Amino acid sequence: MMTVGVITDSCASIPESLIEEYNIEVVPYFIHVGKKALRDLVDVHRREFFEWLPTAKELPKTANPGAGDYLEAFKKVAKRTKEMVSIHMTSWGSGAYQAAMVAKEMAREALAGVRIEVVDTLQVSMCHGWAVLEAARAARAGKGLDEVVRVAKDVSSKAMMIQTADTLRYLYMGGRIGRAKHLVGSLLNVKPLIGMEDGVIVPLGQARSRPGAYRRIVELMERAMGEVARIKVAFVHAAALEEAEKLRAIVEPRFSCQEVLIAELSPALGVHTGPGTVGVCFFPVE
Repeated sequence: MMTVGVITDSCASIPESLIEEYNIEVVPYFIHVGKKALRDLVDVHRREFFEWLPTAKELPKTANPGAGDYLEAFKKVAKRTKEMVSIHMTSWGSGAYQAAMVAKEMAREALAGVRIEVVDTLQVSMCHGWAVLEAARAARAGKGLDEVVRVAKDVSSKAMMIQTADTLRYLYMGGRIGRAKHLVGSLLNVKPLIGMEDGVIVPLGQARSRPGAYRRIVELMERAMGEVARIKVAFVHAAALEEAEKLRAIVEPRFSCQEVLIAELSPALGVHTGPGTVGVCFFPVE
């Protein structure tokens, strides 16, 4: 039985089967389409959303859950445990961490006797997701709150995202382009590669084709890992499963993959990447 509850939000993009297996409490982001406020993965789902997105005349707006949303999640988890950790994507790209911190203060009165820790991963996508998943596994193994928090922070600090897409239009339009602005004007036949550094999107290079981009991803992974070849890796995508499998086919033979996941981005995250995005989120393991 888990003595520490684990909370996150829908942008972690963790496969649903693992969310259920580890009893992770997921708070949905919001997607604003016109005057409608849709809850990520509750009112809007991946297939329908990614089919619609390229036809949108105006890019939908996204919003993180509010403090009240997180407080409700804390109350729900408090029914089964008095210790919990809430784990969030980079505070440089979303207000979720700040909202959860406000909810933690609100919980001092509403949930007296409950201990809550909040973690800013400075990551996104399944790098954020891996921190949540490994924390939940530590909780399942009976670890206390301090150790569960340590695991989340350790994975966050080691994880690395590399992804590519046909365009950076969605990141640019959504204001999440970070330090990769100069890649926006790249020729159509150039595939940009981006990553995350200190919580901000950064450029990692470009390639002339998708196969070239995938080869470059492997090179960057090998450079990052050095002598450490044992990794856990998630192949992430937005409506591009076949492309994710192509990337997987060239990554797996090059590393000792201790765990491999295929994870599709949630709509709230996919708003900013656009359909067709493919990448890896990985970290070294002992």
